[in-house]
Amino acid sequence: MTLVIAHRGASADEKENTLPAFERAIELGADYIELDVQASSDGALVVFHDLLLDRLTPLRGPLWTRPLAALREHDVPTLEEVLELASGRIGLMVEIKNPWLHRRHDIVARIVGLLNGDAVVLSFSRRAILEARRLRPDLRTMQHVGFRVPIHRAAGAWAAGFDIDRVTPSGLAKAQRLGLRTAVYTVNEPARMLELQELGVAGIFTDCPDLARAALARRPG
Repeated sequence: MTLVIAHRGASADEKENTLPAFERAIELGADYIELDVQASSDGALVVFHDLLLDRLTPLRGPLWTRPLAALREHDVPTLEEVLELASGRIGLMVEIKNPWLHRRHDIVARIVGLLNGDAVVLSFSRRAILEARRLRPDLRTMQHVGFRVPIHRAAGAWAAGFDIDRVTPSGLAKAQRLGLRTAVYTVNEPARMLELQELGVAGIFTDCPDLARAALARRPG
């Protein structure tokens, strides 16, 4: 079965990485929600993708310069709030964003310490993935590849994550030969979803989990 992973929640329907987006993903039958975690200036673990606040809030500048109280005013949830919403209802894929910026807040250790054993930890940072595996060997990890991270660097992780604009059949096959599951982000076209399913991709990140669920049901995964 190809997993349907709601990319930042059902972000085609609701503002990304917000509690309504995650709630909507549950309603639409996603297998997992994917969320991005950073730290506020006062060390809170908050769910937000971008380095800068400009695109999604009226605030300007880096997220890490703002305290939790300021972020709460603009619908930025904490990791703990998302965990509470999702508990027993949907799987979690938690991406550690910009870990080098948040070293003083020890975010890798704090994030993995909050997760149950069914969660998956994601990152572009090889160092963050290795630290997560050391601290919580029971957790599955997904190493994003491409963007100067070669596929072989994902060896030892549970899965490799590929960008839809860079993924190739040969790249997927190489990862699979290394014993890795494969996932691709962000896929919103049903035809591409079916192509990836045929190539044995284990998970598809999508803004439209209802569309993915319908497309992938057309043939067995």
